[in-house]
Formats: sequence, structure tokens, C-alpha cells
Amino acid sequence: MPARDSFTALMATMNKSVIGQERLVERMVVGLLADGHVLIEGLPGLAKTRAVKAMAQALDFDFTRIQFTPDLLPADVTGSDVYFSKDGAGEFRFQPGPVFGNILLADEINRAPAKVQAALLEAMEERQVTVGEASHPLPSPFMVLATQNPIEQEGTYPLPEAQTDRFLMKVLVDYPAPQDERNVLRLVRSEEKAALDPPAAPTAEPAAGQASDGHGVARAALDAARAEIADIHVAEGIERYIIDIITATRQPAKLSDDLGRMIELGASPRGGIALDRCARAYAWLRGQDFVSPGDVQAIAPDVLRHRIALSYEAQGAGRPADDVIADLLRLVAIP
Repeated sequence: MPARDSFTALMATMNKSVIGQERLVERMVVGLLADGHVLIEGLPGLAKTRAVKAMAQALDFDFTRIQFTPDLLPADVTGSDVYFSKDGAGEFRFQPGPVFGNILLADEINRAPAKVQAALLEAMEERQVTVGEASHPLPSPFMVLATQNPIEQEGTYPLPEAQTDRFLMKVLVDYPAPQDERNVLRLVRSEEKAALDPPAAPTAEPAAGQASDGHGVARAALDAARAEIADIHVAEGIERYIIDIITATRQPAKLSDDLGRMIELGASPRGGIALDRCARAYAWLRGQDFVSPGDVQAIAPDVLRHRIALSYEAQGAGRPADDVIADLLRLVAIP
């Protein structure tokens, strides 16, 4: 099965389990293909955790989960050196923590204290953890899918800019449409019924395109997909367009006085790298072998919304980051 077909099937499988959140599913797959981490923000009950579980179930990767709480310690995430004694001789051995997986669900990440967030920061950026004097590489691939709740901020620890910048994208999750919500009711009823029925007999042969253990997408398919995405053509005009967008977030007053009053801090160079990577993955999923301005515009809000800091004037006026980014994209010249 061609690599793109594998990931089209992956999204179809996830959409059967997470109804009405097609955009979230697509962005999660883009993050996986672009080898980056995704921050998912939405109100409780909008299937954020379910979406991550659906992806993990459809992949031939190791899945781990950390429920972040205020009493969590860094060692609860990274692991620690444990003293072992045998026949009178003792030694310290490293006991890996839950961060040593391929897909890590960091549930309610903003409820963890700063020390825990810092421990995860090294893992996200360096793909390793350091305990004592030893550094331990994380498995490959490694992807963090973190969730956070925009309400109930009491008792939480907002992520610092240095950590949010490590996320390739920040995806906002909204309520599903009424028809999709009705389908959610039917899906949950069918799952409750299936849980009461006896398990079906296993099939003798895995389906086409599946890994030998029955999962939908094997690691070889991901490697092949990333190799194809690396060959996606990015014209010089598109490169200039990406840099123009990033530069505009830092010098918004050059586009308009109103925009200059809205943005306090622009995106770092990591924002341009993320926009290039995500645009290539987004174009690849659509069957293109080149990146168009439309691909950049489609993915830009997810890449930039957590990388720009709005001014007090913008916050006081109730201007969300997405509205400011939309104004910026309208003003930046398209090649």
C-alpha cells in the first residue's frame, strides 16, 4: 500500500472513532508526518483524549500516557535511577519513565508544576532525558500530544513561551455540529453494546496495509511518508512567503498601525521551520508534490497561534490570536 494511502486510511479510521473533529484528526496526522509535537486545547468533553487514543490504536507504535497533576514529580515522567542489590553487591540502574514511548499523551499538561514541564521540555527538544550524569535517548519516532483546558485556570501552571514554542502546532477544538453530535450518541451506544457482546474470533490474516499485529500503520509506512515529504518541492517564492509571514509577526506595524497595536511579540525562527514542515506535510496529504500559498495559509493559524503574544490592547478588545493572524495573512503579499 502506498504511504499516502496508509495515512488516508489512518484518518478515516480515526474519524470513525472521533466524530465531527476532522480538522483535529488531520492536524494530528500532519504533526506526526512533520515529526513534531502538538498541543490540543479545548473544553472538557470534546474528545481530545479520545482522539489521541484513536491515533495510538491505529498505529504500530508504543503508546504511553501521563495524567498531569500538581503533585507530579520530574522522575514520574522521565524515570529515575533505582538502587538494586544482589548477593551483597548493589548498583544504581536507570528505570525508564512513561516518556519512553513513541506516542506520549500528556493529559492536562498545564496542571503540572514548572519542574515537570522543564523535564518534558528536554525530551521534546533534544529527544533524550538526563538523569544524574547520564543521558538516555528516547525511542524513534517520538511525538508528544498534549492537552489542556482553557477554563478552570485555578491551580494550573500556564506553559511558558519557551515550552509552547517547542510544539509544532497548537490546535483548538470546538463543539461538533448537531448532526455529528447525534452520531456521537449512536457511536457511544454501539460501543456500550459491543462491550457486552462476546469478543469476535481473530482473523487469520492481517488486512492489506496493516502491521502484523493488526494495527493500521506500521513504522515503515511512516518512514516512507516522511521520505516523500522531504522531497516535496518548495519554490523560492513560497520560501519568501513563509519568511514574510514570520517577519510580519515581528514587525506588524509595517503592515498596518492596527496590527502593530495587536501583536506584542512575534514568532521565533522555529516558527518558520514549523510552517515549512507543516505546509509540506499538509500538501503531501492532499496528493501534491509542491507547496502552494493556500497550503501555507491553511496551516499558518495552527503554527502561529501559540507563537505570537498579543498586546494588552488586543486582549482588552477581545481579539483572539486567530483573528489577528487572519488579518496578518490578508496583508502579507502572496507570491
